[in-house]
Amino acid sequence: MSSPRADVAAPEGPEPQPPKGRSEYRNYTEGKLLDRVYRTYLQMHTHQTVEFVRQKKAQYGGCALRRMGAMEALELLDQLVDESDPDVDFPNSFHAFQTAEGIRRAHPDKDWFHLVGLLHDLGKVLALFGEPQWAVVGDTFPVGCKVQKSVVFGDCTFSDNPDTRDPRYSTEFGMYQPHCGLENVLMSWGHDEYMYSVMKFNKFTLPKEAFYMVRFHSFYPWHTHGDYRHLCSEEDLRMLPWVRELNKFDLYTKQEELPDVQQLRGYYQSLIDKYCPGQLCW
Repeated sequence: MSSPRADVAAPEGPEPQPPKGRSEYRNYTEGKLLDRVYRTYLQMHTHQTVEFVRQKKAQYGGCALRRMGAMEALELLDQLVDESDPDVDFPNSFHAFQTAEGIRRAHPDKDWFHLVGLLHDLGKVLALFGEPQWAVVGDTFPVGCKVQKSVVFGDCTFSDNPDTRDPRYSTEFGMYQPHCGLENVLMSWGHDEYMYSVMKFNKFTLPKEAFYMVRFHSFYPWHTHGDYRHLCSEEDLRMLPWVRELNKFDLYTKQEELPDVQQLRGYYQSLIDKYCPGQLCW
């Protein structure tokens, strides 16, 4: 089966209607979950180094961990609450359906995009297979170059990261060339890169925009704050509207009212059967 083609530019669908003001999302200065969130990022920013990321890419790039279907992986996320998220305190599986349904309402003709909403966080299963959450969840950032200002807690959590004292990695470009392209940048290890690897290894029949959205949806310093543009290629800038389109549903569909998963399950299983069927290698 050939992959569907996406439009050249990301479509501008209707905006999601969040249950609270948009400025209240991603609040990293106050809130009942702030201590938990800060601890997660402190560990992440201490241990995510060039060496660590290369080790994890080698460890998981071959997708030899286990075999299971996409829906089975989603059910595992019933057990996971993301400790980096200041906005929700319920299992990640519900968030997957919230995101997918928001996209489905706004883009009813793009079933492949609905599926992207459902599976964008499936890489978080790593946290159930022994990885600490700081190596799975949260915003991503490039390793091997200077940390930009918009990285969450970036001004107070990197002091014990050895890469910040390595002259090879402490300049604006670090170990990269100008406009080398994000595909050539080592991102902090987490669920984005892992799920992208799973999609590639198992040959999901989705457009390349889907792969790109999954790979960089947690790169908030870039897609939301405009940092790291000096590393971007023309292709990255072409893909940016797609990442932003996913992001607004990933973020603004989060609410305490949870979806009826059993009612939705049949539709999304049909999309899995269409684009990534059967037992997958993880």
